Amino acid sequence: MSVWQQLFTKRMLICVFTGFASGLPLFLLFNLVPAWLRSEQVDLKTIGLFALIQFPYTWKFLWSPFLDRYVLPILGRRRGWMMLTQVGLLLVIAALGGFSPQTDMTAIVLFCTLLAFLSATQDIALDAYRRELLSDVELGLGNAIHVNAYRVAGLVPGSLSLILADHMAWDWVFIITALFILPGIAMTLMVSEPHRASPPKTLREAVVEPFHEFITRKGWNSALLVLAFLLFYKLGDSMCTALATPFYLDMGFSKTDIGLIAKNAGLWPSIIGGMIGGLWMVKIGINRALWLFGVVQVVSIFGFAWLASHGPFTEIGVAERTQLAIVIGLEALGVGLGTVAFVAFIARTTHPAYTATQFALFTSLMAIPRTFANAATGWLVEGMGWTMFFLLCVVLAIPGMVLLLKVAPWNDSTE
Repeated sequence: MSVWQQLFTKRMLICVFTGFASGLPLFLLFNLVPAWLRSEQVDLKTIGLFALIQFPYTWKFLWSPFLDRYVLPILGRRRGWMMLTQVGLLLVIAALGGFSPQTDMTAIVLFCTLLAFLSATQDIALDAYRRELLSDVELGLGNAIHVNAYRVAGLVPGSLSLILADHMAWDWVFIITALFILPGIAMTLMVSEPHRASPPKTLREAVVEPFHEFITRKGWNSALLVLAFLLFYKLGDSMCTALATPFYLDMGFSKTDIGLIAKNAGLWPSIIGGMIGGLWMVKIGINRALWLFGVVQVVSIFGFAWLASHGPFTEIGVAERTQLAIVIGLEALGVGLGTVAFVAFIARTTHPAYTATQFALFTSLMAIPRTFANAATGWLVEGMGWTMFFLLCVVLAIPGMVLLLKVAPWNDSTE
């Protein structure tokens, strides 16, 4: 089957829906909640600390064995957990906008934490479902489509919801945003349950064997290098975009500017980059893709430093909006390429017999920079300014590239 024939299949269409369902709640925490808090005069340090609310993405491997071991009485092993978390997400997001950042911050923190927990648990089920659905030769392309749909989902809380916020109350904005969970629920009801591997017979087997298999596969040294790579490859890029929406606001752009220009300027470069990356990976392999796409990812961070050095702008005209669009487009291209290769590497490293737990472990490590390092971004920005902060992000992106020498050599004939 050719690359193009692989692209237009039912399994690839399912990857579109898994990506959209996975991306929506995460981008809501990334984009909509910070914009909501900033527009209600919450300070940057507090907004930066909200990154800690995303800790379930970092620790989801702790409860992922339960999803491997136990089957809910409806829909099956993977789809049952998908449905439970999606219904929960719908209700929590709809309720979130009913609180006031000035008087109900404790409730907002609790609901955002619950939102992150449900979203992380949904990701465990969706990642396991996708890994069991796709054959090994489809991993690169299927994960490229998943990542693209993931980023498209970011347009809802990062663009549409911000535009709505200029014209209606925040409680209605969150209710409308919550309705975009419905396509994921429809997908869960319509697809069939994959049966690629038998579930563990005991909870102990579900907890112990995934880690034992990974460590003994090539030894402790290899395992630790892979885990370090997963931790560092996206560190600089993740920190760079942690306070993206407050950064645009501080540069003088309105919420509508951000919704229409910043988010949409990033859409097509991200989709094109992701699709080219997925198709190209079929030809060059995942290892070389990690090298090439990683370089683009690092270079794109310089665009933010350049924009910061020219702002804040006293007047926003065509030139300023064009600069913003170029910077965001370059960053989206780099992230689109880098993330596609990174997720394909994670999927390749996962053993089909322990899909949920190993996938959760690897993506948890991927989320650590986003959660803990990003929590310090507010202090870093206030201490050194936006320009120096973005240059620091470039430096922090280097260790992940160096680790490629060990975990994904350019000329690996065994790939």
